[in-house]
Amino acid sequence: MSSPRLIALAAGLVVAVVLVLSSTFEVQQTQQALLLRFGAPVPQRGLVTDPGLHFKLPFIESVVYIDKRILDLESPKQEILASDNQRLEVDAFVRYRIADALKFYQTVGGVSRADNQLASVLNSSLRRVLGDATQTQIVREERHTLTAKIRDEVNTEAERFGISIVDARIRRVDLPQQISEKVFERMRTERQREAAEYRALGQQEAQQIRTAAQRDATVIVADAQQKADSMRGDGEAERARIFADAYSKDPDFFAFYRSMQAYDDALKTKGARFVISPHSEFFRFFDDPSGKTAKP
Repeated sequence: MSSPRLIALAAGLVVAVVLVLSSTFEVQQTQQALLLRFGAPVPQRGLVTDPGLHFKLPFIESVVYIDKRILDLESPKQEILASDNQRLEVDAFVRYRIADALKFYQTVGGVSRADNQLASVLNSSLRRVLGDATQTQIVREERHTLTAKIRDEVNTEAERFGISIVDARIRRVDLPQQISEKVFERMRTERQREAAEYRALGQQEAQQIRTAAQRDATVIVADAQQKADSMRGDGEAERARIFADAYSKDPDFFAFYRSMQAYDDALKTKGARFVISPHSEFFRFFDDPSGKTAKP
């Protein structure tokens, strides 16, 4: 085969491949496609939603892919003024789906421009709805109701772009940084004051408890001392009575017993010395067991 024929065959194959590639397009599961002819939708088959391989006229028709998934839009933090003149920083987000691909393409053209349009709509709705509510209603009492109202307003505006709002929520509502610092400082001061009051009350109660305990202890010790003295007095009286009874029964034996106790107490200390007459009354039982000592 001659060289010109080979070149012509190769050129024909290249043209055929280009024609095949330019006449087919693939749609993914997460996509839908707009088939355009000179910028306008192709009648009766302008929107392709079925995934797979599809055909189009080469060089005449073009394809624009549009996402079928739920898309997110994060609104930057912005400051709003509530109806009670409280400044608040609000952070919100929107989740949306492209419901009308043709209207979406004709109005905004793509996701980036749609995000810009929705961000503007969301910011306006936040300012309008939250500006009519108080701080307490926004933060606690009517947050769910206000969020639903914002979602409905944004959805109404988004329908002009072929977009359906799936969800719109307020993520966070905070005070501005300067106000937050002042509020936290005021709360800290208040808590310190309350802590000081609690400590003072605790010290006062502790002192009262200690005083009451000391008073009770003094009373208990006094009562115990009184009972001990009374019991000791009763014991001493009983002891004296027993000694008196014993003495009355046998005075001589009692005198002998008392003398033996006196000897034991006086002479039990080691190294004790006495300078006393051996005929002293103290030693009368040494000379006579009966204790009757004759005069010298």
